[in-house]
Amino acid sequence: MTAALFNSGIKLALDTIRVHKLRSFLTVLGVIIGTSAVIGVGSIIAGLDGSITNLMRSFGPNTIIVTKTPAMGESTRAERARKPLTFENARAIAERCPSVQHVSPYLMQNSRGNFDSVRYKGNDMYQIQLAGTEEAYAAGGTTMKHGRFFTDMESTHHMPVVVVGEDVEKQLLPNEDPIGKWITVDGHQLQIVGVMDRPAMYLPGMDDTRVLLPYFTMRKIFPNLKENMLMVIAYPGMLQKAEDETRAVLRIERRDAFDAQDSFYITTSEQMIEQFHNVTATVALVMIIISSIGLLVGGIGVMNIMLVGVTERTREIGVRKAVGARKSDIVLQFLTEAVVLTVMGGILGLIVGWTISLITRLIFPSLPTAVPLSAAISGVLVSVCVGVFFGIWPASRAAKLDPVEALRYE
Repeated sequence: MTAALFNSGIKLALDTIRVHKLRSFLTVLGVIIGTSAVIGVGSIIAGLDGSITNLMRSFGPNTIIVTKTPAMGESTRAERARKPLTFENARAIAERCPSVQHVSPYLMQNSRGNFDSVRYKGNDMYQIQLAGTEEAYAAGGTTMKHGRFFTDMESTHHMPVVVVGEDVEKQLLPNEDPIGKWITVDGHQLQIVGVMDRPAMYLPGMDDTRVLLPYFTMRKIFPNLKENMLMVIAYPGMLQKAEDETRAVLRIERRDAFDAQDSFYITTSEQMIEQFHNVTATVALVMIIISSIGLLVGGIGVMNIMLVGVTERTREIGVRKAVGARKSDIVLQFLTEAVVLTVMGGILGLIVGWTISLITRLIFPSLPTAVPLSAAISGVLVSVCVGVFFGIWPASRAAKLDPVEALRYE
């Protein structure tokens, strides 16, 4: 196919689209919807994936999280029935694991419903993230906006102090210096000694509602709480060794049989990221299936309109064949028209998808949506493939017309 013939085919296709604007738009509407779904949803998934990845990595590259049940996903009844991790487990890890730098227990509520609240001068805040922990918790990357983190000495003496998250300060004490103020947490008076910075990366729409007490203060106020999570921080470059040592100590502490599975879960930030990537891969597969339906509908529309075009231009095809046009020339002409039609639909879909990504970023500034280059290229390439696939039959039908019969067609 010469460049002149290719350019002529594109010009004929554009002239056809220009003459039948509404028909052409409706024809490629499915392609537009399918492509925009790929681009828009792909950008949102990419942004969410980046946000989750950065959030999990904000725990620190050397942090190990030990839980009774899986850190992500659903737990079984048997897992929920396991005995809780204890403060003594944390002390055993600290004393017997040379690769571990810090260990901090994290005492939290056991119930699914969150009924905890905090009050200051008539301002109430509900569904807070209430927990008790130790000074080593701050070693995981916590920085302070105001004041300081509490000390282990304050925990040992059951001091009524508390550090709060950034959004707790904004809602309860928007125009006051929070340091030294007394707040009421579930009916107990506690003095604010510090306000934590929001974590480096936070999920879109998620508030920093942490209210952290010294560990033994939490146990004194809520003596019935048993559920602990252990935050284990390894020395730099010794994460794997610290993980192995932690597992060995906990199996001994929790009397796990040598041939039984662990009665706990050890998770690092990289493992959580890998688990989340598996989830996003499933979502991406669903997205591809849904967008494929739109592209299928668009392709059928393209095939239909090309068949109509063959009927409308039967005499033109007869003339072209009468003056020497080969079957391959007719096929390429109609394929070019189909590809031009679907590529324009793909470009419009790309613009719509990019607009969806931009609007999402404006509504959720913390969600770093971006149109992946691979998604943009694949969207246009798929449009081309749709045009070729669904244009073959109309093009071959046009090429098989008998020139004499075509010239007689009215």
